[in-house]
Amino acid sequence: MQWPQLPDYGCFLRWPENGHGFIHPDDTPVATQVIPSPRVLKRISFDGVYYHYIYGRLRFRLRPTMWLAVRSEGVEIGDQVETKGVGLERERFVAKVWGMYYVQRKGCILYRLRRGDQLVPKLYSGDQLRLLTNKPTVRRPTTRYRAPNWDGTGETVPDTKLEE
Repeated sequence: MQWPQLPDYGCFLRWPENGHGFIHPDDTPVATQVIPSPRVLKRISFDGVYYHYIYGRLRFRLRPTMWLAVRSEGVEIGDQVETKGVGLERERFVAKVWGMYYVQRKGCILYRLRRGDQLVPKLYSGDQLRLLTNKPTVRRPTTRYRAPNWDGTGETVPDTKLEE
């Protein structure tokens, strides 16, 4: 069996199985709050028995089961984004992503934003947002520089000459 590349994204629009047998016993209260729903979950790892999912601060484990895979747009819950203004139609502002929802009839993810302490009532699509959080990882340095050697001898410039 070929396992999916992780992390990946998706949602459970319907209850995947009969009963709660696919949910880790410790995570049943959390998982039953999140599924079924259009919330886009991030599947981060597989421990051999359970997949580990996160949605914002919520974490839970499920056995492998059918779900609707969704293509990621690079924006995640907790990221800081700026809305793109279009003429005088939309106000530009900076906010944090508070929720991700897959809208099946549109075939895309819509984002709920939080601006300060208030939730923004409108949902935004990925093309209406610009990501402000820098996500690329920096590779380890490959250039080796030699350390400068100075034993303290030699002339130094007095501070009075710098002011002239």
